[in-house]
Amino acid sequence: MNSQDGEIKLHFLDYWRVIRVRLPLIILVFMLVVITAGVITYYMPREYQARTTVQVRSEEQDMQVFGNMRAQMTDPRFLGTQFQIIQSTAVLYPVIETLDLVNRWAEFGVRSRQQAYSLLRSRLEVTDIRNTDLLQILAWSRDPVEAAELANTVSAEYEKQRNAVERGRTKAALTQLDDEITKQRQNVEALKETATKLRQELGIIDLNPEGVAESLAPETSIVMDVVRRASDARIQTAVLQSRYEQISGMTDEQIIRSLSALEISDTTIPQIFPIYQETKSEEARMLNSGLGPNHPDVKSLRAKRQEYERQLGEQITSLRKTLKTNLEISQRSLKEIEDKLAETRGVQEQEKTQSSRYVDAKNTYIQAKRILEAAETKLYTERLDQAMPKVPVAIIDKAEPPEGPSRPKVVLNMLLSVVVGLVFGVGLAFFIEYLDTSVKTMEDVESMLGVPVLAVIRKNVARLLEERNDHPDAEAYRIMRTNVEFNRKSPNANTFTFVSGGVGEGKSTTLSNLAYTFAQGGYTTLVIDADLRRPTQHKVFDFPNEEGLTDFLTTDIPVDQIIKQTKVPNLYFIPSGKLPLDAVSVLNSQRMVDLVSDVKSRFDVVFFDAPPILGVSDASVLASAVDLTIIVVQHRRFPRAMLQRVKSSVENVGGTILGVVLNNVDVRHDQYYEYYTSYYNYYTPRQKDADKKARKEKRRSQRESDGGAGDNERKEDY
Repeated sequence: MNSQDGEIKLHFLDYWRVIRVRLPLIILVFMLVVITAGVITYYMPREYQARTTVQVRSEEQDMQVFGNMRAQMTDPRFLGTQFQIIQSTAVLYPVIETLDLVNRWAEFGVRSRQQAYSLLRSRLEVTDIRNTDLLQILAWSRDPVEAAELANTVSAEYEKQRNAVERGRTKAALTQLDDEITKQRQNVEALKETATKLRQELGIIDLNPEGVAESLAPETSIVMDVVRRASDARIQTAVLQSRYEQISGMTDEQIIRSLSALEISDTTIPQIFPIYQETKSEEARMLNSGLGPNHPDVKSLRAKRQEYERQLGEQITSLRKTLKTNLEISQRSLKEIEDKLAETRGVQEQEKTQSSRYVDAKNTYIQAKRILEAAETKLYTERLDQAMPKVPVAIIDKAEPPEGPSRPKVVLNMLLSVVVGLVFGVGLAFFIEYLDTSVKTMEDVESMLGVPVLAVIRKNVARLLEERNDHPDAEAYRIMRTNVEFNRKSPNANTFTFVSGGVGEGKSTTLSNLAYTFAQGGYTTLVIDADLRRPTQHKVFDFPNEEGLTDFLTTDIPVDQIIKQTKVPNLYFIPSGKLPLDAVSVLNSQRMVDLVSDVKSRFDVVFFDAPPILGVSDASVLASAVDLTIIVVQHRRFPRAMLQRVKSSVENVGGTILGVVLNNVDVRHDQYYEYYTSYYNYYTPRQKDADKKARKEKRRSQRESDGGAGDNERKEDY
């Protein structure tokens, strides 16, 4: 777990560590969910599912009449409407009466038709088969035969009612359509008579009185022809006007060079102009070669050039006159055509005004006639459809009694319970981990207190006084001894007290094992049991607690009288003695100051065992009296705020914190700490190997003393 900018980020291994730590809880929750799901599934009633398939067609769907397809889209709401119709009282009430469900379902508390309807609807489900016009009606019941009866009866009743509704609707529609056609036919006859009467009164000649073509089509054609001619004349006049204006502003030479761009067809200029240019070039060449202007050849060429120049000028002048004449002719022709157009339109408007009443009457008649024809065609088509077999609902598959129950789905329920159990278990584990504010990692300790972690002690550590010298747990305390030596500022700071925030954090065991390790390392070590509330060190060192620290502090006996030599070399012990009524007053005395000063000079290392610092004030007195304080924190027990309070309690009395011991770590689940404990066995000599080596040495010495033992003794070495 890394801390960056105040935000805690979890690595994948941290998630895996949480799962390993909370694995028993996850397994418990998983088993509870799975077992609960299994029990519920076991006691759930077995229900059987029967299904029937029906084909449903709407009137708008594709039909084929005399080979013509009328492809129309079905209303997307149609199937949803049929779902509601199938589950409506109009269909289900007859089913209830047919199967006598009120009496049959009396065991389920059904006493009325409404109750039977609610129960029946809860046991029905209607679904559609995708990309088809098929519906499936599903029915559930505890009796397989009853499930099939329900599905078949519902589909049969739906088919019966849907067909009856379609027949009645079609019959009513045909009757209404027939009446409308009769009325429309009478209306058409009246309109026809009116149009004929107007045509005769106005003297209009209509070659197509029953058609949609207008009676004045010739006049209209004449007007359109004149309009077209006028449009062409305007375009032609505009082109000539533009071309004439361009030529008027151009020089003769510009006109000659732009004949093709101006789209002017002239055969003379293109023939003369190249010869003129060639003559002009030859004259310039002769003058440049040194011939004078009066040279006969130069004069001859000049005369030719001037003649060509005159011909070109005359031709261009003729061209300008021709364009002007054409423009004037075109303008006169345009005026005549426009006058003709105005006259023709006047005649047409006059004739249209005279015959507008007839035209309106004729159009009304023709429109009514078309409506009549369409209605007659519709009536004829519908009658043909009625003559042909038309089934809006058809039962495709009938329901049969199922062989096995459909609900509950045992496999699905158990699979879901497995998934839910795992998700809920893991989620609960992470939720508890989120709520758990206890100390979990060394980083938690170091980031909160700003002091180093001196050692990580695993769970169920042995008491080294009762074990052999090469016990694997001793390595953790050797590491702790090294860290203590390197972290204390001066060798003179040799008095320590061990404190903890709460009871049972392993403070006394940690103290005794560390003292044993210091003694094994050659340090003269003294352990003083200053826990005057619940002393335990006398049990560890196997000494009576009748005389000890309290006797020295309350009487005048010398300190040598209470110091006990333990069975471990270099390790000495002062028990607590008889427990006083006011432990704080006893510890906060001059005699205690003198004791600390005395043992500080006599021993290399002195350890004071103290009660929990947050429970009583004894530990605060000891923290202020000794050089250094070591805090023992049990892994994953107390909240982090409690650790901060322990630090504040020590610092408030002027104590100095050397470091923290993270105790009682379960390395089997917290793999994070395996790196700190996994090599203890590797670097510790195995007792079995040591015993074997001792036996070999003993046999070897015996053979040497016997001066050549027999073969049987030699075989024991192998």
